[in-house]
Amino acid sequence: MTTKKILSIIGLALLGIVLLIAVFTSWYTVDESEQAVIITFGVANETVTESGLHFKLPWPIQKAEVLSKETYSLQFGYNQNDQGEITSYDAETKMITGDENIVLADLIVQWKITDPKKYLFNSESPREILHDATSASIRSIIGSSLIDDALTSGKAEIESETRDLLASLIDKYDIGISILAVKLQDVELPNEEVRAAFTNVTDARETMNTKINEAKKYENQKRNEALGEKAAINSRAEGQKVARVEQARGDVAVFDKLYAEYRTNPEVTQQRLIIETLETVLPNAKLYIMNDEGGTMKYLPLESMQSVVPPAAETEEGGGN
Repeated sequence: MTTKKILSIIGLALLGIVLLIAVFTSWYTVDESEQAVIITFGVANETVTESGLHFKLPWPIQKAEVLSKETYSLQFGYNQNDQGEITSYDAETKMITGDENIVLADLIVQWKITDPKKYLFNSESPREILHDATSASIRSIIGSSLIDDALTSGKAEIESETRDLLASLIDKYDIGISILAVKLQDVELPNEEVRAAFTNVTDARETMNTKINEAKKYENQKRNEALGEKAAINSRAEGQKVARVEQARGDVAVFDKLYAEYRTNPEVTQQRLIIETLETVLPNAKLYIMNDEGGTMKYLPLESMQSVVPPAAETEEGGGN
């Protein structure tokens, strides 16, 4: 075999290899959860977000960097593998609070790629930058917080402040990602003895709050009962007031009627009033009222009072019969 033929075979083989490379590197696919950046001779030209099959110039002229559009999670202070095993990094999570106490704080940062070009070309390692910015942010916020807030009721505020600070840092770095959420996983004291002491303090505080709430409940109950009793007394007093006013008006009306009758016939009215008064004072008495002619008028008889009647009155009564 001559040298010319050998060179021809080598040339055909190289051409075949180039053609195969051109065929297999001139297309790429993008899923619905992905996005791609087309790079031409090392320069990012366009971002492709539509899913499906796409074509480009073959390698090494163009290449496609496919990135996910889904949300990523950064585990700060620990690592959990696919089997669920957790590895803690205490040296990374140990930090000092504003009142000079040591705590261990680990968290999760949720983030996503919003600008693929900046993510690929504005930094060599955007994930490492995010990790360092997360460490700086949580240490800054914990360093200005009290230990009670970090361990109990202030966690939500710490999460919010950490997210805001981390988002501002990432915007300054301009690495093409955005922060969605920051979630504290665990904040605890560095050793068991201190944790036990703080747990006792926390339990005492919760017991105090429970007692305070029970006292307020009792106070509200007694106040409501007192207000109800007050309302009932006021209601009864108002009813008695109305009854007495009406009774007084009735008495005035009766007096006015009697006074009108008295002005019409004073003597008869006077005798009537005397009789009614005696009837009221002596309800069981047997009364005899004498007139000038010697006649009698029996009024409200009472057998027990016959012994006090004068004999002359009995004789005249018998003579009358």
